[in-house]
Amino acid sequence: MQYLTAGTLAPNFTLTDQHNKQIQLSTLLQQNRVLVYFYPKAMTPGCTVQAGGLRDSMQELTSKGVTVVGISIDAPARLAKFAERDNLNFTLLSDEDHNVADAFGVWGEKKFMGKTYDGLHRVSFLIAQDGKVEKVFDKFKTKDHHQVVLDYLA
Repeated sequence: MQYLTAGTLAPNFTLTDQHNKQIQLSTLLQQNRVLVYFYPKAMTPGCTVQAGGLRDSMQELTSKGVTVVGISIDAPARLAKFAERDNLNFTLLSDEDHNVADAFGVWGEKKFMGKTYDGLHRVSFLIAQDGKVEKVFDKFKTKDHHQVVLDYLA
């Protein structure tokens, strides 16, 4: 598995959000830089902690010119439940066929409890307004993800 690196052009994509609206990366980039964060599964413990940290840091992220979008392979209905249950104040996108995850290089082999399977890796990309990857965040704990991003933005 080889994911995108800083300086490479991020693939433009259109995905369905938790409100069944089509969201396109290029449209988001007209306003701000975009933090595209991939997470394995909505409403699981680690993903909930990670999303909560971003939710609670949203004012600071927005003030630094960053829009946050989370991407998982969950269906839009599950994303809607996750957003409502946890009062998430950012967009969640459904990549059920993992085409966007493939394009970013974050879909691949994982191991858990002795089992090997294909899945979504927890990696985030800060995309600059010119569409290029500015920074890749791949080494963090779910509870510290938001702080790692904020530290970089400082």
